[in-house]
Amino acid sequence: MRLHADDATGQFIRFVTVGVLTTAVYFGVFLLLRSTGQQPANLVGAILSSMLANELHRRLTFHAGQRVGWLAAQLEGGGLAAAGLVATSAALALLDGVLGSAWWADLVLIAGVTGAVGLARFFALKIWVFPGHRHPSPVGPPASGP
Repeated sequence: MRLHADDATGQFIRFVTVGVLTTAVYFGVFLLLRSTGQQPANLVGAILSSMLANELHRRLTFHAGQRVGWLAAQLEGGGLAAAGLVATSAALALLDGVLGSAWWADLVLIAGVTGAVGLARFFALKIWVFPGHRHPSPVGPPASGP
């Protein structure tokens, strides 16, 4: 089944699935805390959803549970998530007056920025944080026929 494959397509499908799940967690936290202000709600939502995403990506998306530890995944994945936090914070601040106070406008803006950052994050996680297994090359020359 494609979902369980360790090729880029299987990983991307799992990445998007984890992204949808953790974005829903983020939206829930953001909406619950929105009365404290957009920026605090964005910060708490981003931290909690990023920690969950980093762990799910480590275990499920990239099957890296045995080769990358929890702390390394949180530090390296968290650094990438920080770029997303900066992007969403800047977008919220820049468009605050333009969007007004509609909660749905905030979510649409965050979803757009998060989607763009997520695509870049997939490649960074795949290449840098959770690199795949390297298959050893065969020892010696290939056998030749008689």
